[in-house]
Amino acid sequence: MTTTPDTSTEQVLHLLELLASGATVAEIAGADGPSVGRDLALRVAHTRDVHQRREAGLAALLDTARELATEHDPAQVLEAIVRRARHLLQTDLAYLTLYDPVAKDTFMRATSGSVSAAFQSVRLALGDGLGGLVASTRKPYWTADYFSDARFQHTRPIDGAVGEEGIVAICGTPLIVESEFVGVLFAANRTARPFTREEVGLLGNLATLAAVTLVQTRALADAENAVRALQQAHETVRQYAAGIEKAAAAHDRFAALVLGGGGVEGITHAVAELLGGWAVLVDEGSSVRSATGPAPDLIDGPGFHELQRKASEAGGRIVHVENTYAVRINAAHEQLGTLFIGDVGDLSDSDCRTVERAGMVTALVLLFERNAADARQSERNRVISDLVAGRGGDAERVQLARAWGFDPLTEFCVLVMRGEDRAANRALVMSASTATGEGSLVGSHDGHIVALVPGRDPDALAKSVAARLSRRSPVTVAGVGPVTGVDGVHGAHEEGARTTRALIALGHRGHGAAATQLGFAGLIVGSDPDVAEYVRRLLAPVLDYDERRGTDLVGTLEAYFAAGSSPRHAAASLHVHVNTVSQRLERIGALLGPTWQQPEQALELQLALRLRRLLAQD
Repeated sequence: MTTTPDTSTEQVLHLLELLASGATVAEIAGADGPSVGRDLALRVAHTRDVHQRREAGLAALLDTARELATEHDPAQVLEAIVRRARHLLQTDLAYLTLYDPVAKDTFMRATSGSVSAAFQSVRLALGDGLGGLVASTRKPYWTADYFSDARFQHTRPIDGAVGEEGIVAICGTPLIVESEFVGVLFAANRTARPFTREEVGLLGNLATLAAVTLVQTRALADAENAVRALQQAHETVRQYAAGIEKAAAAHDRFAALVLGGGGVEGITHAVAELLGGWAVLVDEGSSVRSATGPAPDLIDGPGFHELQRKASEAGGRIVHVENTYAVRINAAHEQLGTLFIGDVGDLSDSDCRTVERAGMVTALVLLFERNAADARQSERNRVISDLVAGRGGDAERVQLARAWGFDPLTEFCVLVMRGEDRAANRALVMSASTATGEGSLVGSHDGHIVALVPGRDPDALAKSVAARLSRRSPVTVAGVGPVTGVDGVHGAHEEGARTTRALIALGHRGHGAAATQLGFAGLIVGSDPDVAEYVRRLLAPVLDYDERRGTDLVGTLEAYFAAGSSPRHAAASLHVHVNTVSQRLERIGALLGPTWQQPEQALELQLALRLRRLLAQD
């Protein structure tokens, strides 16, 4: 027997078919059927929709977690969070604020869908607005109409920014990880819209995921920064170790040079080779002592004196001007010179220490050289004193002089020098040794510098040496000679000492001359004055003219001076016309030069005329 279903049964079956096909709640609500069955179907459909939405939300959260896991930049993570929040809740915009523990507020950090610059830069104090309330209570809040919701503390800056963005409905939930408040995640619409608890919960889950990801990303970033810092520290240690090794090698090389008896030239070359540029050492007088590069260009350059001044003020520490470095060479609070280095690029700290170490080693070498030079000079001073004072026998003195490379049995001149500062005689002795050249014997005696110099022309030697030594400070030089043998040294020294005093008294400080070139003063200071030679030297042009022409210009000259330089009175004493005297005086002027009537030369001429008359009486 066949049973036909009644109508109610068919309606229930239809409702079941709708549920099975995934019909919406609205479609089920509009279907025919008993109320009890329809209500049950609606509940089932509603439960199904809730589960589907929850499943979709979980899937979306899973996708979000995957996306966030691929990001390592904190800024990119924040952008991904707000972008996902906007997509999941289907809102007009989403944004995220971060907590500022210093200012005790939150600030806008990332947005998606925002168009207002004022909104993107707003800061929310704790308790102000919806976001401030979320931050202060650490609980989610949402509203369908923000401006009409009295739960929130409205402020002009916040409401102005929200109004400019056009926001009406807002939902905010805190970002918290292990009780640490990170910030607030928002979803918002520009129209009134209520937020369901499922949406609030979804935003909360996203906020939790975002907070964890953000903290992990920060931790990863901190770890990466720590790794980079560790790598930088490792590189610093490596460079430091390399610098120490390089400095040790430089130290060993400098030590080997010093122990091997090397001089400053070896150190200068070693510095240039170690640093790959050029090096120049100048002494305290700015003279080049040793060089491996452009010394003339350096000294003539505009920055030389500035760099030298900076090095002097740095007290042994390296300084630089543009691409040139310098270090002052100091020993016992005395400046011995300056070491310059160039074409080396930017020096590292270890390279700078190498240059400074080279400066110290150079100072030691210069100090050793100076002490050795002082010892040798002390011996030379003793020899000079013995020769000047005549101590010991002739053969002994000759042997002493020859031991120092000077032969007193050949013709030589004695130079007596006097500087401005007798305390600087040590430096003057060294300079005089250089100025007088090889084969000379130079030393100090009785406050003077005495040099025995091979040669026959004392005046030329004195002038040459004075010119060389007076470049920095005046040095007066007297020349005596030529002398042969050790017996003449004593008298030559005395004459030279008198001549230096005469030169200074006559205003010729810093010049050189022989006593014979001082005129009448030379007769006084000379040990063996040649009066006839003095007269001849001054009056020779006139005497020779008279001898050739049979004239008496010398007599006219005597009459002119005797008449008080009056041509008229001279003419009367000579019994000639005044014009004749004038013509003779013109001839005398042509012979003696235009300055013959100047007071100094006129005095010398009158003395020569008087001495000539005295010689004639003998």
